[in-house]
Amino acid sequence: MEAPPLERKLAAILAADVEGYSRLMNVDEEQTLATLTSHRTIVDGLIEKAHGQIFGTAGDSVLAEFPSIVHAFHSAVAIQQAMWRANQALPEDRRMNFRIGINVGDVLVKNGDIFGDGVNIAARLEGLADVGGICVTRGVRDHLRDRIEATFEDLGEQSIKNIARPLRVFRVIFDPEGEPVIDMALSPVERPEKSSSVEQSMSQDREGDDEGRRVEVAFWGSVQESDDPAEYLLYLKHFPAGQFAELATARLENGGSGEHAPYLAKYPQGQFRDLANIMLAEVGAKIAR
Repeated sequence: MEAPPLERKLAAILAADVEGYSRLMNVDEEQTLATLTSHRTIVDGLIEKAHGQIFGTAGDSVLAEFPSIVHAFHSAVAIQQAMWRANQALPEDRRMNFRIGINVGDVLVKNGDIFGDGVNIAARLEGLADVGGICVTRGVRDHLRDRIEATFEDLGEQSIKNIARPLRVFRVIFDPEGEPVIDMALSPVERPEKSSSVEQSMSQDREGDDEGRRVEVAFWGSVQESDDPAEYLLYLKHFPAGQFAELATARLENGGSGEHAPYLAKYPQGQFRDLANIMLAEVGAKIAR
């Protein structure tokens, strides 16, 4: 049988996990499962309200994808604030807290699930977060800090299991006791229909363009200091006419941001060699025109 096709896309990924779940289960399985069910009802509702799609729900973990980094962030903060409230009704030793990680990256979609380094990094970030806290990558921080009022604590470069290079990680500073709110003003589906259908279509097109540019900037922010030519190849694959395409091409031809040999010279049998040939041919054609 033919294998199902793989879909590759750029997405904001939220990974969450219950802290001390095994300990809670060891103490009282039935009560822990009941608490998890109650908490997950709240968590899932907030993710759906922020237009997230839940993929992984293995035991005490949650994996969700969002079309907007801003929506993923608001969802994460609202989840932690809602969990703080839900836990107030429980004895201190029975409270269930989540850790959350948010990443923006390339993911693979297959058989209704998502895979890839973008997902793995989000899961590893969750493990670095405080109990009831949120950690994000530099790309997420760079995207958010000019768009929302949020404070981030720089945790420096962190070595992530199964990820080749260290990642710059940031802790989100927020009020855990605040009122959990998903800013639906950011959501076009909740906006009152006060304009004509033509005006709405034009507005949605503009919003789509703006969101695409924001995603591109966030993606570039996560790779712009890399020495790995594959990062720039991936950027050019997603944004061949992007605002950083010329810079990415220049770095690609130089093998990265440092002084290295070109990608094809350095990696003649590399996994991106075909893409590199295509990209360089397209660049040559543009220069010739």
